[in-house]
Amino acid sequence: MNPFSMVVCIVLIVMVARVLTARYRAMENIPQNPVDSIDAPRLRDEVQQMKERIQVLERVITDNHKSVDLDREIERLRDR
Repeated sequence: MNPFSMVVCIVLIVMVARVLTARYRAMENIPQNPVDSIDAPRLRDEVQQMKERIQVLERVITDNHKSVDLDREIERLRDR
């Protein structure tokens, strides 16, 4: 092997090593579980509140109450 090809091989090996090192470091910085982010508890609470509101709205819509009962239910929801 002549000196020129040896230099080319060494440069190639160093470049591949740096690319692999950069890739490995980038993979370490990616959060493994995005649910564990800072906003997760706030988002869980918001989803729970939305589910409760949807349940109430479904109940209000599907019940066959008089319009007076419907008005009372809507006013009760506004007061929350």
